[in-house]
Amino acid sequence: MTSRKPRVVLGVSAGIAAYKVCELLRRLTESGHDVTVVPTEDALRFVGEPTWAALSGNPVSTAVWDGVAQVPHVRLGQGADLVFVAPATADLLARAAHGLADDLLTNTLLTARCPVVFAPAMHTEMWEHPATRANVATLRERGAIVVEPASGRLTGKDTGPGRLPDPAELFEVARRVLARGSAGHDLAGRHVVVSAGGTREPLDPVRFLGNRSSGLQGYALARTAVARGARVTLVAANVALPDPAGARVVPAGSAEDMRKAVLEAAGDADAVVMAAAVADFRPVDYRDSKIKKTEGGEPEPIRLAKNPDILAELGERRRAGQVIVGFAAETDDVLANGRAKLARKRSDLLVVNQVGADLTFGRPDNAAVILGADGSSTEVERGAKEALADVVWDLVAARLDPLPAD
Repeated sequence: MTSRKPRVVLGVSAGIAAYKVCELLRRLTESGHDVTVVPTEDALRFVGEPTWAALSGNPVSTAVWDGVAQVPHVRLGQGADLVFVAPATADLLARAAHGLADDLLTNTLLTARCPVVFAPAMHTEMWEHPATRANVATLRERGAIVVEPASGRLTGKDTGPGRLPDPAELFEVARRVLARGSAGHDLAGRHVVVSAGGTREPLDPVRFLGNRSSGLQGYALARTAVARGARVTLVAANVALPDPAGARVVPAGSAEDMRKAVLEAAGDADAVVMAAAVADFRPVDYRDSKIKKTEGGEPEPIRLAKNPDILAELGERRRAGQVIVGFAAETDDVLANGRAKLARKRSDLLVVNQVGADLTFGRPDNAAVILGADGSSTEVERGAKEALADVVWDLVAARLDPLPAD
């Protein structure tokens, strides 16, 4: 007996970014989802009904009067496993926040009892307007996930926040939300900070001291946090990966760059997860010109100085109720070294990885033991890095203070 396909209602409102949503639709259908596209009437000015019908394999309608016998304005929301609106314009967000039901899409939003995700796209001024921000806050308070838009080129010559995230990353949000299902969005209303990648300490204009961290684990942590409803700040050091949809990405180069970015973002954060591989040392002297190789001569020794210990500083400066998570990459005496580091850094949790040839760095999978300051120990068998990320957030969520009541 075959299991039914997950049912997704893909809402499309009237924004120029509607053309990008064709790629999101293709990814959903090709991965085995049953997708019904529900555009607004004005959205069809950007992408026509035949395109949505052909890509989804399902009829497309904008009005509550089509197929009245099937009561579509109720049945679509009742039967969906996920409602995903992209692009969500300022007008659509306002109508959804105020409970209006003047077309098939807003009726569907009112009847849906499944997870609802909005992916806003609009000009920067519209996104930053107090009315839009209030509507977004209202939707989040009701349990909807509103993905933060990306920054970049908008319509015409304008540039700034308000760009629809990459369709491949929006698909990852949809996939993760569907995977959680009834588990809910336990990080809704929270701000979390994640660091990822590996810092580089310059030696001269062409060389640096660095490490092999790819940033995959940190990015998995950011993606899963977005899918669980969090507002995510991702401090990324030297990572060649697409920005996770919904995360605010702050680039960093060196350990000092990362320290400044993480400490600034951590000011109002409920949790900070330091998944980045931060260089322990930096060269004392930076050469303004390339260090030359001399014939027959030995290279000059490179003197090193200690870098700031970001995780320890977070532990010292934490605000009340803030949860701090560190990562430890170890090659031997893994658990003993991990427990010592946990105590020394004053973290709540420490994710201990054994690293080495073909282990952890650059791989899509990971295994770890997560040590708690309360003496707990959680072993995570080798699997996808997203699976480890979800376990980390499970443990973080259990340690967060309850949000204040309205």
